[in-house]
Amino acid sequence: MKKIETKLRDHALSYPETYEEFPWGERAIKVKGKVFVFMGAAKGQFSMSVKLPESRDMAHDLPFAEPTHYGLGKHGWVTARFKRGTKPPIDLLKAWIDESYRAVAPKSLQRKEASVPSRRASASRGKR
Repeated sequence: MKKIETKLRDHALSYPETYEEFPWGERAIKVKGKVFVFMGAAKGQFSMSVKLPESRDMAHDLPFAEPTHYGLGKHGWVTARFKRGTKPPIDLLKAWIDESYRAVAPKSLQRKEASVPSRRASASRGKR
């Protein structure tokens, strides 16, 4: 599960002006002081929480996803949990990170992000 966390962490940190902090012992990836991903891998489990204003309802239909606790779920946050031995859908989780970044990042950074060649290529692949 640590490999999955590392792969998704690297994806989230590839956005402009992102950084990580560790409040409450959990990884929080932020842009301009606002969290767009919480994640952690411990005791054979991986979990990730993201803000999904567009795909929240679809996410809730998946067996591994639920509204995020602590009142965040009512604001579009979704938590996905995976136990050891399961194979998380990495491409879907990356797409959720993308959506969460767009939901939280200032518009000026989103324009900057869209101009990066690797991002344009991955975005066009996701629209097929």
